[in-house]
Amino acid sequence: MAFMPISKKDMQDRGIEQLDFVYIIGDAYVDHPSFGVAIISRLLEYHGYSVGIIAQPDWQGTKDFLKLGKPRLAWLVTAGNIDSMVSHYTVAKRRRSDDAYSAGGVNGKRPDRAATVYCRMCRKAAPEIPVLCGGLEVSLRRFAHYDYWKDCVMPSVLVDTQADLLMYGMGEHQMIEIADRLNAGENIRDMRDIRGTCYLCDPVETPYGAVQCPSFDEVAENKMLYAKACKIQYDQQDEVYGKMIIQRQGDKMLVQNPPAFALTTEELDLVYSLPYERTYHPCYQSQGGVPSIEEVQFSITHNRGCFGFCNFCSIALHQGRRITVRSEESVLEEANKLVKMPNFKGYIHDVGGPTANFRGPSCEKQLKSGLCKGRKCLAPSPCKNLYVDHSEYLQMLRKLRKIDGVKKVFIRSGIRYDYLIEDKDDEFMCELIEHHISGQLKVAPEHCSAAVLDKMGKPHIEAYKRFQKKFYEITKQKGKEQYLVPYLMSSHPGSKLSDAVELAMFLKENRIRPEQVQDFYPTPGTLSTCMFYTGLDPYTLEPVYIAKDPKEKAMQRALLQYYKPENQGKIIEALEKAGRRDLIGHGQGKLVAPDREYMKKQHERQALKTKGKKSGNNKYSKKTQNNRRKR
Repeated sequence: MAFMPISKKDMQDRGIEQLDFVYIIGDAYVDHPSFGVAIISRLLEYHGYSVGIIAQPDWQGTKDFLKLGKPRLAWLVTAGNIDSMVSHYTVAKRRRSDDAYSAGGVNGKRPDRAATVYCRMCRKAAPEIPVLCGGLEVSLRRFAHYDYWKDCVMPSVLVDTQADLLMYGMGEHQMIEIADRLNAGENIRDMRDIRGTCYLCDPVETPYGAVQCPSFDEVAENKMLYAKACKIQYDQQDEVYGKMIIQRQGDKMLVQNPPAFALTTEELDLVYSLPYERTYHPCYQSQGGVPSIEEVQFSITHNRGCFGFCNFCSIALHQGRRITVRSEESVLEEANKLVKMPNFKGYIHDVGGPTANFRGPSCEKQLKSGLCKGRKCLAPSPCKNLYVDHSEYLQMLRKLRKIDGVKKVFIRSGIRYDYLIEDKDDEFMCELIEHHISGQLKVAPEHCSAAVLDKMGKPHIEAYKRFQKKFYEITKQKGKEQYLVPYLMSSHPGSKLSDAVELAMFLKENRIRPEQVQDFYPTPGTLSTCMFYTGLDPYTLEPVYIAKDPKEKAMQRALLQYYKPENQGKIIEALEKAGRRDLIGHGQGKLVAPDREYMKKQHERQALKTKGKKSGNNKYSKKTQNNRRKR
């Protein structure tokens, strides 16, 4: 095994005169299947193509881009595992101090909007070579989209990147089909029928039979049309019934072909059997390595997709709602590889995916008919057709635990408690608690207000209460001291100050003290971001309350961490603004104790009230005296 070439010397050592593909990436180079770059490059290698990696090049000129020479077939470009703007900025739009995907955790090694910058530089370096872009950043920006950092609607990223094709979704099928057709001599501009890709064309070349979205100009000016466009885009993201979508972008037409077919179990097994080095390139060793490998190096991904379909999540538009899984044999084979690694200490950190406990479709119907448009399998309550079964996942975990050299198998990626609690058999939950938790289980109720949860696309809080009750009952039976750690979100569209107060009281009553709280982050492409920008629910077009005032957002966040002394002032101010002074005080049923400033105001209010009463009761008050004079 060996890493892909990153230098001319590496090419010479392999006897490569010209690479088929040169891959420009925004992350440091890590050859592990948790990184899209590793999967695509290894899959191309498996199909007989040579790939060179240029990680985090100097984008001020073309020199770094040409250090491996021009590719024979195409440039491949990705911003990396996550959106470069999310990587660089907090929700408050402040520059982050670190970057887990760069050597030494140092920020600033890729440009803002990295995919756009890299594509343009590839075009400048070799205008005659096709440019293909993929990855999360471009996948979620493929249509006209609201950009939180510029606070405006931007055109499709294809307009800005000047790329020939955009591959959205996971990319394996698209990439190999494009590679084979390029290798056969086909012009990239003729490849307009590949599923899972987008391209720009002249309006007169627009294909027939597509669903049309309102244009970029229309959605940039009209929020109602933006919301309608968002609904169309989501309604067609199904590999069974999804149609071609078109959207005018100035003098060009954006065409999105239907989604690529999900990989079969056999194809997914192949992807994970490829000869990954499973770590970062040794050139980063002197810089302290690449921090992002630490969490995933000894983790196993057994599935893809998520039918949970939360509105703030990008999975539905990128990876898809359909569940695909690896075979048990493939997962066990990977575990045996981990055991043989020199730095393996006996702990498999995770056996999961987007949702750890999804091991099949939510119902039989979706296999032939696709997933229901505009409906969710679990929210606001479980669909009557929901099929719940953990037996296969449980069997696989049992076998993993028995592998010689494995001390513990953890599950750290998301467990959908709302799915788990619907399982009539407690066997999986019992073994989860007994064998696969290290003191804490992280789950994501996100909120407790039904109105807010509806806008999130999450089940109502009753599902969490049921799960919480059963979790602690079984924990007690097993003699374990384990706790639930809930993920919570403040200021999501639909969340008013009164909803944040309701959540704070729920947390206090249940003795939950969250150490971390996530402010809603309007990332490109999600339904929640559409609500944030338009103030409308794209599926009902009803108005949605949006907390945009920084002061109110700070109050909502503080309420969720009600127990922190430094939040006392903000909480009191929030309670007064929400008309909930009854929650200020000491004892049961109160959220926060009064501070000096509040007590001072209370005394002032009481003094004014008392003065008013005395004034009103005095028969010689000014009002009475004036009336007497008139008489």
